[in-house]
Parts: sequence; C-alpha cells; structure tokens
Amino acid sequence: MGFSGKKEGRKSILEEPLLNGDALVGSETVNSYSNAGIFSILTFSWMSSLVSLGNKKTLDLEDVPQLDIGDSAYESFRAFKNKLEVACGISNRVTTLNLFKALIFSAWKEILLTALLALLYAFASIIGPYLINDFVQCLNGSGEFRHEGSILVSAFLVAKLVECFSQRYWFFKTRQVGMRVRAALVAMIFDKGLSLSCQSRQEKTSGEIINVMTVDADRISEFCCDMHDPWMVFVQVVLAFVILYKNVGLAVIVTLFATVLLMLAIIPLGKLQEKFQEKLMASKDTRMKATSEILRNMRILKLQGWEMKFLSKIIEIRGTEAGWLRKYLYTSAMSSFVFSVSPIFVSAVTFVSCMLLAVPLDAGKILSAIATFRIIQASIYCIPETVSMMVQAKVSLDRIASFLCLDDLQPDVIEKLPRGSSTTAIEMADGNFSWDLSSPNPTLRDINFKVFNGMRVAVCGTVGSGKSSLLSSILGEIPKISGTVKLCGTKAYVAQSPWIQSGTVEENILFGKEMNRERYESILEACSLKKDLEILSFGDQTVIGERGINLSGGQKQRIQIARALYQDADIYLFDDPFSAVDAHTGSHLFKECLLGLLSSKTVMYATHQVEFLSAADLILVMKDGRITQAGKYNDILSSGTDFMELVRAHKEAFSTASSEEAGLSEKDCISKKDGNSETSNGVLEKEESRDIKDGETDDGVGPRGQLVQEEEREKGKVGFSVYWRYLTTAYRGAFVPLILLVQILFQTLQIGSNYWMAWGSPVSEEAEPAVGGTTLITVYVALSIGSSFCVLLRAVLLVTAGYKIASLLFNKMYHCIFRAPMSFFDATPSGRILNRASTDQSAVDMSIWSLVSSFAFSIIQLLGIVAVMSQVAWQIVVVFVPVVAICIWYQRYYISSARELARLEGVCKAPVIQHFAESLSGSTTIRSFDQEARFHDTNMKLMDAFNRPKFYNSGAMEWLCIRIAGLSVTYGLNLNMFQVWVIWTLCNMENKIISVERILQYTSIQSEPPLVIESNRPDSSWPSVGEVEIRDLQVRYAPHLPLVLRGLTCTFPGGMKTGIVGRTGSGKSTLIQALFRIVEPTAGRITIDGIDISVIGLHDLRARLSIIPQDPTMFEGTVRSNLDPLEEYTDEQIWEALDKCQLGDEVRKKEEKLNSTVAENGENWSMGQRQLVCLGRVLLKKSKVLVLDEATASVDTATDNLIQKTLRNHFSHCTVITIAHRITSVLDSDMVLLLSQGCVEEHNSPARLLENKSSSFARLVTEYTVRSNSSAG
Repeated sequence: MGFSGKKEGRKSILEEPLLNGDALVGSETVNSYSNAGIFSILTFSWMSSLVSLGNKKTLDLEDVPQLDIGDSAYESFRAFKNKLEVACGISNRVTTLNLFKALIFSAWKEILLTALLALLYAFASIIGPYLINDFVQCLNGSGEFRHEGSILVSAFLVAKLVECFSQRYWFFKTRQVGMRVRAALVAMIFDKGLSLSCQSRQEKTSGEIINVMTVDADRISEFCCDMHDPWMVFVQVVLAFVILYKNVGLAVIVTLFATVLLMLAIIPLGKLQEKFQEKLMASKDTRMKATSEILRNMRILKLQGWEMKFLSKIIEIRGTEAGWLRKYLYTSAMSSFVFSVSPIFVSAVTFVSCMLLAVPLDAGKILSAIATFRIIQASIYCIPETVSMMVQAKVSLDRIASFLCLDDLQPDVIEKLPRGSSTTAIEMADGNFSWDLSSPNPTLRDINFKVFNGMRVAVCGTVGSGKSSLLSSILGEIPKISGTVKLCGTKAYVAQSPWIQSGTVEENILFGKEMNRERYESILEACSLKKDLEILSFGDQTVIGERGINLSGGQKQRIQIARALYQDADIYLFDDPFSAVDAHTGSHLFKECLLGLLSSKTVMYATHQVEFLSAADLILVMKDGRITQAGKYNDILSSGTDFMELVRAHKEAFSTASSEEAGLSEKDCISKKDGNSETSNGVLEKEESRDIKDGETDDGVGPRGQLVQEEEREKGKVGFSVYWRYLTTAYRGAFVPLILLVQILFQTLQIGSNYWMAWGSPVSEEAEPAVGGTTLITVYVALSIGSSFCVLLRAVLLVTAGYKIASLLFNKMYHCIFRAPMSFFDATPSGRILNRASTDQSAVDMSIWSLVSSFAFSIIQLLGIVAVMSQVAWQIVVVFVPVVAICIWYQRYYISSARELARLEGVCKAPVIQHFAESLSGSTTIRSFDQEARFHDTNMKLMDAFNRPKFYNSGAMEWLCIRIAGLSVTYGLNLNMFQVWVIWTLCNMENKIISVERILQYTSIQSEPPLVIESNRPDSSWPSVGEVEIRDLQVRYAPHLPLVLRGLTCTFPGGMKTGIVGRTGSGKSTLIQALFRIVEPTAGRITIDGIDISVIGLHDLRARLSIIPQDPTMFEGTVRSNLDPLEEYTDEQIWEALDKCQLGDEVRKKEEKLNSTVAENGENWSMGQRQLVCLGRVLLKKSKVLVLDEATASVDTATDNLIQKTLRNHFSHCTVITIAHRITSVLDSDMVLLLSQGCVEEHNSPARLLENKSSSFARLVTEYTVRSNSSAG
C-alpha cells in the first residue's frame, strides 16, 4: 500500500462536499519538517513560518503543509499491517497481545529514541535537587574550592537546558507516534468494516463500529503520548532515593517502605477503574448505536411523533452510562487524592524517622529533600493518570482486537472465472444458503440454475420468497451451507434500497471511473436523468445530501442504475429497481437500459412488476426460498400455480383500469360541488421528470445554493462566554469559588509547611536550631494533614462539578438535536452530529473539567512561588515581570495558529466518520463493484487531511514551550518549568475547550414549533370528518432554494380516497411533508376540518395523522417495539394488526413471537415485510386521515391487492391520500390529483379524467395499459 498511488482528479471521490475542493488531498504547501536541519528540529524553528502566518490570518486547511511520507496514513498502515501479520503468525488471529506487539514494532525506532530522551530528562531533572545542599553550603561560605558557585550555577543552567530540550522533543515524538498509530488502527478498522459477514454485522452495528474507530483508536493514540510514564516513574523514584540517601542516610529505608505502601494501596483502585472503564465504554457503544440509528430514521420519528419517546430511550441509556462515569470519576478522584497526599505522607515519615534515628538535618539537606520529594510527587502524581490511561488503553485494545477477530465474508463462496473463459455467466448447483447459520431452516434451498452470457433472467415471487437473497447469494453476501456458485466476468449491482454517497451527482455515477463524456451522456439519457439535471441548480455538480436526502426515491434509484451502467460490467444484478419510479419512467428504464444499453450483457433482475417478465429469456419463480418454476413466460404460465397466481393478481389489478373507463362513479358530483373539476395548467410545460427539490437554474450558482454546506467553525479567539457558560452550567457556578478557595488554602498550607521546615532548621550542623526537633516535625505534620484534607475536598468538588456539567450539556445538546427541524438533518451529515456525541462529549465527560482546573491551580501555584521568592529576594520580581510579559506575548502570538489548527482538527474529523458510516451502510454495493481499494484510499486521504492540523498543532505547542523555557533558563530563573507548565496548560485548555464550543453550537440550533400548544389544543375527536383543504400553498426547503410547491390549491374531501400522481420529482412527497409540517410553508395554509394546522402543536397534529412512508423503516429491537414504540396497545391488539397486514403467520413461526429480534435497520426482514410492518402501525393507530407515500412500492402485485383490500375494509370512512407509482393503486380512488412541477395540473375523479383522452392522467393509464398488454402478450 505505497504512498504514491494513482492520482485522483481534482474533485475525486468525496472532496467537494466534505472538505471544500483540494483540501482533501492536501495543499501544495512545502513540508518544512521533512527538510529541517538538526538545529531547526531541536528548536522547532520549522514551525515558525506557519505560526507567523496564523498570526496574520485565520488559518485554513490549504495553509497547513503536507505531512512527511513517514507520517502519512499509507505508510503508517503499511508498517503496522506488516508487523501485525508477523505477530499473528500462521494462526492469523488478532489478540490484544499481537496488536500491542505490532504497534510497538511498527514504531520501535521512535519509541527507542523517546525512551532515551526520557532517560536523559530524568537525569537532568535530578541535578538541581542533587546540588541544592552544595549551593546552600556555598552561599553560607562553606565552599570546598574556588569558583564553586560559578560552576554550580553553570551546572544548573546546562542541566535545565538539557531537561528542557529532551522533554520537548520527547513529547513531540510520542505525539507523532500516537498520530501514526491512530491512522493505522483507523485504516485497519475501516478495511475490516468493509469485509464483515452478515452475522458479524448483526453482532456489531454501525454505531458500535464507529465508536471503535473514533473513541478506541483515539484512546490508544493518547496512550502513546504517555507510554514511557510507567517506567519513568520507577527511574525518577530510584534517582530521588539516591539523593535522599545522600541527605538523610538510613532514614531512606523508611521512606522507601512508605512509598511502596502507597503504591500497593493504589492497586485495588486501579482494578476498580478498569472495571468501570469497561462498563462505561460498553454503555457508550449502546448510546452511539442508538443515536446512529435514530439519526438515520429521524424523518419517520418526526412523521409519527415518536422523537421524544426515542429521546427518553437515549436519556435512559445515558443514565446507565452516567452511572459508570460517576463511579469512574470518583474512583479517579480517590486515586488522585492518594497520590497527592503521598509526598506529604512520605516527607512527614522521612523527617520523623530522621528525628528518631538522630540524623542531623540542616537547611541545605532539608531544602534538597523537599526538592526531591517534589520529584517523587511529580512522578507519583502522574501515576493515577498513567494507571487510568493504561486501563483505558487496555480496554480499547481488547475492543479493537475483538472487533478485528469478527468473521469476514466467506472468501470461497464464489468461484470466479476469468473474463471470457466460459460461455456460462452464472452457474449455481445444489445451493443452500442461510442468513442465520444457527437456524434449522436455510433461507435458500436446493438452488440450481445456469445463466449463459447475454441472457436476461427475471426473478419473481411474493414478499419474503427469497428474491433478494438469491441475488445476494450470487454476490457472495449470504453464508453458503453447501453447493457451488460460479461467476464469469465483472459484476454490477443495483440494491433495492438505494445507496447514494454524499457527493455530486457526477461522482455518484462515475463511482471512481474516468469520465467518458459520450458514454456518460447516453447513460443520463437512458436513465431519464437529463431533465432532472436541467432543473438542479448546479446540474450534475449538485451536492447530494447524506443518503440522497435531497432527491426523491425515484431519482435515487435512477442514479443508482446510472452508476451500475457506467461501470460497463459483464453481469448486472438488479434488485427490484423499478418499484420506486412511476409507470412511464419504469417503462423507459426497462426499454432503454435493460433492453437497450445492456442488450449484450448478462442481466438478472428481481421484480414485482409482472409486465417486465415477458422480455426475459428465463424466469425464476421463488417461493419459500426455493425455485419452484423456471422457464420462459408462456412455458411456465401453463406449468404451475405459483406463477399463475402472480399473473392473475396483476390482471385483477389491471382490470380495475377497464372498469374505471366504463363510466362515471357515484361521487363525481361531489367534486363538481367542491369546485374541483378538472383543471389544466396550460402555462406549465409538462416534463417527463423534474426534481423540484433542489430548485431551478435561476437560483444562482453560488455555494449557498447547495443543500449541504461546509461545516461551520468558529473563528478567532475562543470567547470568554464559552468558559463562562461552561463554568456556570452546574449549580450556576457556585462550586467555582469554593474550589478556588480550597486550592488557595492548600497552596498556603503547602508553602507554610516547606517554609516552616526551612526556617526551623539550622543553617548548618554546627548552628543552633530555631525550634526543637519535636515542635518542628509536629507543626510540619499538622500542616501536611491540613493540606491533605484540602486535596480530598478539592478532588470531590471538582469531580462533582465536572460530572454535573457533562450531564447537563449532554441533555441540552441531545434535546436540541431531537427538537431540530428536519431541514437541519437534511443539511447536516450525521458524521458531524456523531462527532459531537462521541469525541466532544467524551472530552467534556473525562478531561475538560480537569484541564480548566489545572490551569486555575497552576496560576495559583505560580503566584504562590513568586510571592515566596520575592520575600527572600525582592530583586526576583524585577526579572520575573519582563519575562512573564514576554511569555504572554509569545503565548498570544502562538495561540491564534494553535486555536485554528485545533478547530480544523474538529472539522476534519467529521468527514472521516461520515465516510466510514457511509461506507459501512453501502458495503454490499462497494464489494459488488470491487471498489474496496478505492474506498480504502479515500479513507487514507481523509485521515491525512485530519492528521495534518493535528501534527502541526503539536509542533506549534512545542515551538512555544521551547521558547518560553529557553527564555526562563537564559534569565536564570528556576521558575521556568512552572511557567512552561502554566502556558502549556493554558494552550491545552484553549485547544480542548473547543469541544465545549462545538457542543454549545448544537445547544442553540433553531427548534421546530412547539410539540403541544396548551392554549390551542384540538378536541380529542379531531379530525372527525377528515377534510383536508389546501389554499395557495407555497413550499421551499431552505431560504436559498427555490419553491417546490408553487401556489397549490385543492381539497381532499373527508372520508374519500384521493390518489396523487405525477412524474418523479413533481412535488408529491413535498405535499405530504407540508401536511405533517416536516417542512413549514412559505405562504398559504392547510386546514383539516376547519382547523389551521399551523396554529396547533406538532404532536397534536402528527399523532392524529397516519402515514406509511416511502422508505419502510424498522428499528433494532423486537416486533412489538417496532409496532408499538409508545407502548399504548395490548398484545391482542398487536396480533390483530399483524393478522390484518398478512404478517401474523410469519411472526407466529418465530420462536420468540412478538419478542422476535429485529436487527439494525430491520436487515433480517425483507423490504416487503418491512412495508407490511408499517401497515401494521397504521392499523393500530386508526387515524381519520391516512397517507400512503409509495406504500406498496416494495411488494408484489398480489400483496399490493391484499393491502388495498385491507385498507378498503378498515379505512372505508377515513380520508386516504395515496401517492403511487402503480396506476392500479389509485384507479379505485374517489379523486385523483395530478401534480406537475409543484402545481395542480388535474384534479377530478378517475372516471372523469379518463373520459378526456387528452388528459395527462388518461395518457399515464394508457402507457400502463400498453405496457401490461405487451407483457400479457
């Protein structure tokens, strides 16, 4: 997987919508790091140009230089994969240990270098405390040789410089390793996600897999930054004990014993932390999984008025997660307390031992010992975080390893023959397949057929008969029990549920292929897309929203077909692609695509439309997972019953058209009384296929015309309001002064105890002490105990406040997301929302409260040290003030770059998640086109785009630290480490607080109108008649987009059945969305039984209407929870609804009955069965107004007839509004509304419209009749 892959075109793959142009592959800015010399590397001068640029302008991604080849995702992944293969050996099984070994060996040079730097730092940092006693003796005139003072000062200075440079470069290189490791793991997880078997996908849903990629890979990356801490603590403690031995002699044994005792005390706390961390991550997985599913299906939740119920489910899941979070944080607080107290405890024990052992103590030795205890404190203070980091990394490694161990698709399911090596394109012998290998009943049984090159094969059968499964078996998607499958040549696949990528229309059609303009244009023509593109603001450069949100169902399907055609494959598999398009378009597609462009190709198509069967060379009739009949149309028509039943159902439906033409229905007069007689809009030119959703060309061609905009990011300084809102979120900020007060008290007691020891001790062994030994130690211990209690109180207050803030921000963000209008979800890719719900929320949960407090505490500590030093030598202030002023100038100079780099990190992470989520949902399509390698490359490029600001942000921080530390050392201040720490904490806090800023962005999303308006609630019996009146309705999807419905006026009489027809994109679905107030009208109004729907609450409206949507949706859970999410109905009522919608027997067959499992997206149910579940929901709801939005598109004609019969029986007195592509679905309607380009073209009874042979409706019926007659012939 080399770095120099094939170069993509400028707007290849997902560049344009995701990152704005060339930003994806990176700018051509020269990478100064690769060419930097040794001095530049040591001083981080290679960062100066970028920091300078960031100070002059707001940095954008194109300003950020390229990564070095060694840091690229390609190179990181290649190195890691090679080492993992070696680690796994022949077993090829990924374990946590193998994963750990591979990570270590893939970066062993950097790890070794940073280990040496860490060791150098440890020795350099110990020189100061080691020489303190000599320095004190020298100042007291007890120097051992001439110029001893100068030599000691020089040694201090050199040691500090070495300490500074080694630490900065060590930190930078470990962060660099962390970045490479993350890139390698994300690439590994991505590739695994694309190859998972169906059982594995049921074990791990998209939400869980995304969590593994975002949270777990991040945790391992963060651990790399602290990987040397465990052994460094040991080294520093050993060196500290060497100095202590020099100063306190044998008393060091007691010190050692006390230290070991403290370390042992932390083991149980560490184990508890690991347990709580595991539970916390599992809860987070569950929440992310549920969030991901809800975001995918938000439209149906809003249509049904279920969003608040599902929000309460998320809040319930978060309750469990918060429980583990609280336990984890309080355990961490206890660990922190134990370690903060440890140096106080150790120093007290040491000094008491010295007194008991009569070890002479003077000021020099005491100051040296206190400085050494500081080193022990610094080392031990890091242990809770190190233990926590190790625990988190171990849990995350376990989770990644278990994910990588999941089963892949069986590689040997299909025997692939070279192109042109056989006259047989597809051959299956004795095939037995099952989606669930544990089930005793295979999904497909005894499948035998042979398809020769150039044949057209149709697959038909009733809902759930195994049509889609048969196509899946040819793709190798369904586990094989036995038999053989042979395939000769390349394949292309069109799924039943359209999978459309975020990107332009052109990118979706080309799907990685080079542009061949002539071929491209002919395919657009064949797929009836030309007129759609004329209407779109940007033509084929229009950005399609997530999951094709700004396209109609028919347009998505036709783009899918165009994508398959453009691949120029040998074998084409179509899974009922004509169900989502109208009759005319369906005929056109079949004729131009299957019979035209693909006339020489091997085509296999599953379909419910009987009229498309006669053109097939071979028809396979499916029933209960078996092929019951096979042959040509006329041959099998007379040879069995299954095919006869399908054809009979089709003819029954078709015969309705004839009866409609015979005469007028009784209800014609009503339409005349209503004044809704046939109207014809002569001004509008009738188009074959128009997409009104994205508007017309006169909308201008600026970027604001696109539905999906580039992600908003704040610019400039993080406002004080962000900090203020964060601090005052919990208890109105009451804890803040309390925590600061406790810290000031702690600092005072700490300084007091050290000052007391220095003042009370004799200057030398000969001098007289100021106080007695017992008094000296007693006061010191008392002050130490006081400061220990302050630490405990501070830790508890901090965790309580941090936890409360995280909980409140979470609830507020989720509430605002769930109350956002549908337009927000249409224009916001779910990756952006998931990024905030996972990465940013994790930061708020675990670290931001700690960073904010660390900054405040370090300021207090620095002021305390300055106060003490100025007491001893006031001249220090003279030097300190200008140094601090220069430090602040440097920090200001640096922060503008660092802040924007941190924001770019956040913005560039969403496309990685978005692309991953999209690739997971379209994995079947990606595999069927053999495009895994291209998607892998795109993932790598997106990773590099994310890593660039991350890498340079890390470099910028070290650039600052090295200058501040160098400045302090130059001025001879031993405050340098503390100043660096304060500035580093400030910068880190400014970078991380951006997570709060991003969450706060989502707490101020514009909300939908109120769910309930108490002062304006309709009667419980409303609507009693169900008359829907629409007056001058104008609708647009966004202020910058043109009108979709343009002054629509009509009435749907109460208790009547109205059919809405029109070409794809004529505004049919938009009208329904306006009825449910998914989109608010720009002008005009809709009234139901005289009540204006815009003045009542959304839930009052949506709860009284029923809908069977265009895309049948099922949620992960059970059959019961899918039919009755609000838990309003009894089991008897649910069974009754299941029987009415023809699913009762199917559910009774299942062992768990109503508690039978429904997988994510209802994957273990066929498309038709999912549609029947939606019918079951409306049968339970029994509303007076029922909307069917292409409701029977996914079912065969026989099932469609049953559904229509069920609806007639149970909704005979209701207002039924039907949008249908099958003319038969609306022929028995009382009224027909024909839309064209967002206006009413015709509105009358079917019979009246059919009388006028020149009416558009009559022409539609004629088209359907001709098509059906040709198939019957």
